[in-house]
Amino acid sequence: MLPDCGSACAARCRLASRQNLCKRACGSCCARCDCVPPGTSGNQDKCPCYANITTHGERPKCP
Repeated sequence: MLPDCGSACAARCRLASRQNLCKRACGSCCARCDCVPPGTSGNQDKCPCYANITTHGERPKCP
């Protein structure tokens, strides 16, 4: 079952200092992986695809 990326990312990014940037990055990761790790940070083991996406600079893309 696919998650509701909007509400999942809103929960994931609720403590972020840059809300719009966080939600945009999370949304693209959610669309690609069909999952968002629970909580506001960490828990990457619950969604390995989400944790493995990197930017062109080899930094983690997903918040």
